[in-house]
Amino acid sequence: MRGTRPLVEISMGIEAFASEWLHCDRISSYLARMVSHNRTDSLLYANLLSSALNELLETAFAHHGPEGDFCCRVSRAGNADVIELDFPCDAKTLSFYNEAAKRLQQADLTETYHSALFSGGKPDPHLGLLEVAVDYKAQISIQQEKGNRLKLAAELALEGATA
Repeated sequence: MRGTRPLVEISMGIEAFASEWLHCDRISSYLARMVSHNRTDSLLYANLLSSALNELLETAFAHHGPEGDFCCRVSRAGNADVIELDFPCDAKTLSFYNEAAKRLQQADLTETYHSALFSGGKPDPHLGLLEVAVDYKAQISIQQEKGNRLKLAAELALEGATA
């Protein structure tokens, strides 16, 4: 994302990140508090950002390559915050995120999200990404990087949002 100003970054081995589901909640809560201090309603902003970030982290927790470093950074671009997750990617992971990218480009994204949300049976594996795109009006990009890496980025303008 162009024109961004780095705010905070956390990195660890993917093995450490994926060893405990609670890492998603703890990392999202911590980073959201760190970057929300100067927002008009910092508590509301931190709650919204933490919820969106948690969905992204839970997706990366469930779908990542087997070894390498995991990095989560938050930057600011004007009034928006940009979350970037950078993590290892194998063929299975790439297939999952390629399918997610296709779904996120659909014209009827809200309908796709609601169908996934209210369908019976096994939860849709892309539900978290669909939620962030629809409920938080995030612009999500998914890019394969060199060295079997993947970058998942979400730009969110939450100030004054009613998500």
